[in-house]
Amino acid sequence: MLTLTDTAAQVIRDLSSQVTDSPDTGVRISSQSDGTGSLVLSIAEHPESADRVVESEGARIFLDPQVVDMLDDKSLDADIDEGGGVAFLVTEQLH
Repeated sequence: MLTLTDTAAQVIRDLSSQVTDSPDTGVRISSQSDGTGSLVLSIAEHPESADRVVESEGARIFLDPQVVDMLDDKSLDADIDEGGGVAFLVTEQLH
């Protein structure tokens, strides 16, 4: 199952709280429809009915069914640059 680093969990909690006070808000990961295998991250107020929900340290990730297997053995990390910009990184899980 997808895991989150501490940094990614903090960034997701921060992003979610900026959008709404709802405890159900999280980041949804889906695949881009152009067939490139690219992932799309977006803030969602709740998961879609078929999404798998991953929770870690108060952060919620909603996985579109098409990306569940692709991310099963991965970890989500976040990198924050000096200007406060955020880049999410998908890496192999450390065992």
